[in-house]
This record gives sequence, structure tokens and C-alpha cells, in this order.
Amino acid sequence: MLYDKRKVVLVGTGLVGMSYAYCLLNRSACDELVLIDIDKKRAEGEAMDLNHGLAFASSHMKIYAGDYEDCRDADMVTICAGVAQKPGETRLDLLKRNAEVFRSIVEPVTASGFNGIFLVATNPVDIMTRITYALSGFNAGRVLGSGTALDTARLRYLLGEYLNVDPRNVHAYVMGEHGDSEFVPWSQAFLATKPILELCDGSTDVCIDKMNEIAREVKGAAYKIIEAKKATYYGIGMALTRITKAVLGDENSILTVSAMLKGEYGQKDVFVGAPCIVNRSGVKRVMEISLNEAERKQMAESCRILRESYDELG
Repeated sequence: MLYDKRKVVLVGTGLVGMSYAYCLLNRSACDELVLIDIDKKRAEGEAMDLNHGLAFASSHMKIYAGDYEDCRDADMVTICAGVAQKPGETRLDLLKRNAEVFRSIVEPVTASGFNGIFLVATNPVDIMTRITYALSGFNAGRVLGSGTALDTARLRYLLGEYLNVDPRNVHAYVMGEHGDSEFVPWSQAFLATKPILELCDGSTDVCIDKMNEIAREVKGAAYKIIEAKKATYYGIGMALTRITKAVLGDENSILTVSAMLKGEYGQKDVFVGAPCIVNRSGVKRVMEISLNEAERKQMAESCRILRESYDELG
């Protein structure tokens, strides 16, 4: 991997991909951005549109439509491509189609000589990240998904609203599958250094009820947004940019990305959302936090669901 520049290749110029690209530009998160799409003309148009805003950007960025050969010297390849679910199509059928799409992406990326980090955004992101890992043959630490990074941001926002504090001072995580089996380990949720469950003014039951309500709201946020505007893309674009900055900046930041567990929480060989130390090497380490017994069971159940979904693909 080259360390003297910051080159990102984005595969998939749909709503999520271009929200990510626009955020990269506004945050000056990289120096070179390559757009790849099966519709090459669309990629060219998107690159042109972004370039026309460079005069208003805080720093210069080289932006252009390219092909898989451009991945050769990239630091990161971010995959936002995928197919939508058809009416009457099962989740497994959708997974199989997306697996074929990813084969058509990952194989030419690796064939180019790419030696950087894969970042996956396509849903179901934990499964698609594991598929990328299997197809690429890369070390597991160099393949990560957006995981529950956005869910964690939603949780901190809602807790900040409820507690009337800046969400940046809320330290709480959403863990597990980016989906219906995700959960909040409330035993490890803090406002500054004070456990949030101690902020209940002696009315623990009421506080727990409110915490669970917030957790349900986080879990259902995407459904509400999709119902209202057909898709969700701004938030995930910003989450992907945050992960990208952590990698390219060699930050050693703790983010809830989708990473492979190797014994943490009693789980192995599954990609799932968990707090991880993220830097230039990708996932430097899964930072195992202390879950209580009920939370460990929730993590185990989430991992079981993800394993079964992956195994069904054969």
C-alpha cells in the first residue's frame, strides 16, 4: 500500500455511493477519487458534476471515472454497488444475486494488483463483507464493512436529544448484525464517564423503558426513512467517510464496523458489527468490551443468524 497519497476507488455510483463521494469531497478525505460503475457514462457524469464544485472545496481532489485497473495503486476500494430486491423475491435469492455482482467486482479488483483496504456498504452488509473476504483472499483485517457505525451514530443522537447533551459526549454502541438482531449493550453506555443507567433519578424501570424505546427507534430508523423518501443515503455516506478518514489518517479510532470475530465474545468466523480499532491496516483489533450475560446471548444470537444466512449461500 502506498502511504504518500490518499487514493479511493468507489464502485457503484448510486445514491449511497454518490452521497459518500460528495462527503469525501466536502471533508477533503482523500486526494484522488475514482468512480467505477457498470454504467460508465453515469460515472463520467457524476465525476464531471463533482469536479465543477472543486472551486468551492477546501482542498484539491483529482476526480474521474475509471475502471478496475485504476485499483492497482489505490489505498481503499469502497463497494456501494448491488441489486435491489424484486417483488416476491426472497432474501436468499437477493443474496445470491448480490454475491454474483460482488464476484464481478472483487475478482477484477484483486487481479489489478490492489493491495489496500476493502470497505463494504452494500446490504446486507455483514454478509456482503464476508463474501468480499472470501472472494478476495485478503487478510480479514483488510476487509471491513460499515457495520453498525451509522446505527451507533443514530443511537448517540437520540441519547443526546433525550439527555440534552452533545451526542459527541455520549459513549454507547449498537452491536451485532446491521439489521433486526442488532442490540445496544446498555451496561457499556456512558455519558462522559458516568454510566447512563445511573442517570435515572432512582426510577430505574422508567429509565430502562426509555432506553429500550430508543433502541427500538434506532433499529427502525431505516424503515421510517425508506417509507418517507424511498431510500437512506446521506447518513451512510457520512459514516463511510468517517471510516475512510480513520483508515487513511491512520487514526487508531474506535468505530463499530463489521469485522471478523476470532474468539471475541465467544464467536468465530463471522463478520459482525463491533467496536474495533481502525487504522491504515484496516481493522487493527476487535476491541472486546465487557458484556453482561444477557448481552452476550444477544451477540450470540445475532452471529447465529449471520452464519446461517451465509451458509445458505453454499
